[in-house]
Amino acid sequence: MSEDAKGRILDAAMMHVPFDGWSETTLVAAARDADVSEAEARALFPRGALDLALAFHRAGDAAMVERLKREPLDHLKFREKIAAAVRFRLEAVPDKEAVRRGTTFFSLPHHAADGARAIWETADHIWTALGDTSDDINWYTKRATLSAVYASTVLYWLGDDSVDHMATWAFLDRRIADVMQIEKAKAAVNRNPLLRTMFAGPNWLASKVRPPSRMPRMDLPGSWGRGR
Repeated sequence: MSEDAKGRILDAAMMHVPFDGWSETTLVAAARDADVSEAEARALFPRGALDLALAFHRAGDAAMVERLKREPLDHLKFREKIAAAVRFRLEAVPDKEAVRRGTTFFSLPHHAADGARAIWETADHIWTALGDTSDDINWYTKRATLSAVYASTVLYWLGDDSVDHMATWAFLDRRIADVMQIEKAKAAVNRNPLLRTMFAGPNWLASKVRPPSRMPRMDLPGSWGRGR
């Protein structure tokens, strides 16, 4: 029931965000329109407008992941799959003005960390959906690079008035091409015996980096587990 109420509030908020932004005013008005008490709305969104804005962002991520599961992508090159995923994410937005207001909202110093984390989550969802199995520092570099590509593409998309956003998709292709040049440079270093020797120390250190666990460790203090 709480998820239903949360969804209704988020849907109702779309009518208010263009005028009042991601704000307490929007949350209260959306709760009223969704026939949800203000007390319940604040229980569902404890940090108020911040949690409401994050719920909107994560709903877009979920829609993108579902579309990635449905769309036939096997015939595409991997860089084309990445571009398709970013495009699906932007096409999941019901109202560009809501994203524009969100960009302003998350540019505030006290919301910036949550905004950066939301973009990182989007990049993580894309890599995970596309089957990324990296378990070293590449796990981080892939997501950091894609976060930068996604963020710059969103900003371009917000100002794009071309037919079917064709200018945005061309911009996205150029950004991904830039990233591929970096990957080619890294591969060239690994193929060069001299450079490989020079970077042996940093590469060894990087090889020890591991991504965060997806599941909680069950053998740590404070965790529940089966008795032996």
